[in-house]
Amino acid sequence: MESDKIEKLLEKYFEATATVAEEETLRTYFSQESVATHLEQYAPMFQYFSNAKKERFTKQVPLKPKRNYFKWASVAAVAVLLVGLYINRPPMVDSSDPWEGQYTEAEIESAKEALAMLGMNFQKGTEQLYHLEEFQKTTNKFLIKE
Repeated sequence: MESDKIEKLLEKYFEATATVAEEETLRTYFSQESVATHLEQYAPMFQYFSNAKKERFTKQVPLKPKRNYFKWASVAAVAVLLVGLYINRPPMVDSSDPWEGQYTEAEIESAKEALAMLGMNFQKGTEQLYHLEEFQKTTNKFLIKE
């Protein structure tokens, strides 16, 4: 009869509907040496809960927080470094031509001509590929009869 009551209390406990008094009944039942054999699997869990309830925190809790000035000093050092980098940066050159000081006007013009010729030759090559594609389509019409 007692094991039926304990089983009902266990069911309520696992459904989280047991009261504090019912949980205490379960703890006292499982702390005994005579536990029903089919309920022995729950005994270590409730014994652990009983032992954990007796544990106490014994370390000293510091009431005054430690001031960690090193952390703030590192933040300040990074801020000073960033401000120094910002101040010592080279001035921005506002010119329309970025190659102005490096190349002469003749060199720039010859490079433009070379790039223009390269663009024209590239365009001719792509036109040839278009003709090749058309040739492939018409060849496929004769080879693959539908």
